[in-house]
Amino acid sequence: MKVSVIGGGSWGSAFALYLGRLNIKTKLWIREKDIYEEALRYKGNRTFLPGFVFPALVSFFNDMKEAVASSDIVFIAVPSKFCRGVYEELASHLSSNHMIISLTKGIEEKSLKRMSEVMEEVFSPFFVPRIAVLSGPSFAKEVADYHPTAVVLASKDQEMAKKLQHLISSNTFRTYTSDDIIGVELAGAIKNVIAIAAGISDALQFGNNSIAALITRGIAEVTRLGVKLGARMETFAGLAGIGDLVLTCTGKLSRNRYTGYELGKGKSLPEIVSTMKMVAEGISTTLCVHQLAKREKVEMPICEQIYQVLYKKKDPRAALQDLMMRKLKSEYKIRKE
Repeated sequence: MKVSVIGGGSWGSAFALYLGRLNIKTKLWIREKDIYEEALRYKGNRTFLPGFVFPALVSFFNDMKEAVASSDIVFIAVPSKFCRGVYEELASHLSSNHMIISLTKGIEEKSLKRMSEVMEEVFSPFFVPRIAVLSGPSFAKEVADYHPTAVVLASKDQEMAKKLQHLISSNTFRTYTSDDIIGVELAGAIKNVIAIAAGISDALQFGNNSIAALITRGIAEVTRLGVKLGARMETFAGLAGIGDLVLTCTGKLSRNRYTGYELGKGKSLPEIVSTMKMVAEGISTTLCVHQLAKREKVEMPICEQIYQVLYKKKDPRAALQDLMMRKLKSEYKIRKE
């Protein structure tokens, strides 16, 4: 199998590096000319994945057509706001023979579509796409550092999912399969919003009790919306759900937690974004979740307060206080015998 990875950010670079270590011939497409030239010169991505040298089986491309030529599998790891444009650029170079896997954890603004939905919309006029999504608790640097990692790969085509599962699994990277694309994608996207809340909590020097509450009530919110949109409840108790949520809310490598932390310290959102090399998906996802929750009439109080902080300039301390002072209720609906 020959593989292409589209996207030269931290996750795309780490995943290409990992595939190369598996002795899989891998092409890595990098849009930014300076980073592409840096990769050619140093066999590494010093901007987004410093400290690592790519295996000889990984080659670098700046031209999209060349990057996917002769490949059987295409992994796409670009921020959600760029996905539609990348898919449109790819469409004429791919066919139904390709396996296409999204590594993106986000929701498209305006359309409020998941990345697999955007793929189907863009690719369908050209061919019937074979799509999968990969998600779960997987910081790029830790995958590159050989830290044991477990992820979930979801597809409607389970035969394809199993082929991919066996291809990419190793003693440091364990892949589970699922057929719940909706749940895996929504969990991967919305956990970033809760992570912003966790960062705010840490900046305000609240303790472990607060983080535990945010994670637990956060997964309840994600599950409510996910199930309403057609996902299976058990997905949110798995790697894509609670697994990724715990990682993103507690890990210091989390860009979304960092965003919340800086907000909690009093910095403005434009100020924070201007200092970040990589995209914090939770910023745009917060707006999408606010609109989805309103459309679907789903109660998501944590996500709503983060929306107020990011887009209405609400004081973070006031937002967390308002969460605590909501009307008291039962944790679950009490069953009537």
